[in-house]
Amino acid sequence: MGLRGNQHPLAGPVGSHVPRPASVGDAATVPSKVAPAVTVRSAPVELRIPAIALTVSLSTLGLNPDGTVQVPTDIQQPGWFRLGPSPGQEGSAVILGHVDSYQGPAVFFNLRSLVAGDQVDITLVDGVTAQFKVTSVAMYLKQSFPDQQVYGSHGYSALQLVTCGGVFDDDTGHYLSNIVVYTSLVATTPATAAADGSVQHS
Repeated sequence: MGLRGNQHPLAGPVGSHVPRPASVGDAATVPSKVAPAVTVRSAPVELRIPAIALTVSLSTLGLNPDGTVQVPTDIQQPGWFRLGPSPGQEGSAVILGHVDSYQGPAVFFNLRSLVAGDQVDITLVDGVTAQFKVTSVAMYLKQSFPDQQVYGSHGYSALQLVTCGGVFDDDTGHYLSNIVVYTSLVATTPATAAADGSVQHS
């Protein structure tokens, strides 16, 4: 995926409407075992993905007036969709970020290189760290973006990372597809254990 020289608008990850709750079993990849959920809702403040050397703070996102999901205003800072679960709660937490702009690579430029087994850590405002593992990476045409699969609950603690990808349309100034990284919760570090590195695995 090459960068474009023209000054196209920031390519928003997805403009989907928030879907209805999903039933268990609708997910693309269901983990073989279910990790304990972080029971207390807490906003995520930092995202770490060691495989792509990414550590970044998070903003919060809501809905646009037309019911579509907001996208980050800063191309170097991803955002958590606050109307869904927080990372570690049961259901699908979603973080969206830009892939690039006319200025160059953005925060999720290397997201497409992640593979199953890669680690994704989220630090929550209450001090808890939720540790996820990538289960799969998929690309969808924006016109057939699977809202329910990405945003819906599937009966376990999931985190989806979303950005743009695929073919760039010079006429519209947008990518034609979205890349989604699916992950599932594998461990949590309580705030009181953060100093000594204690981790609670499933």
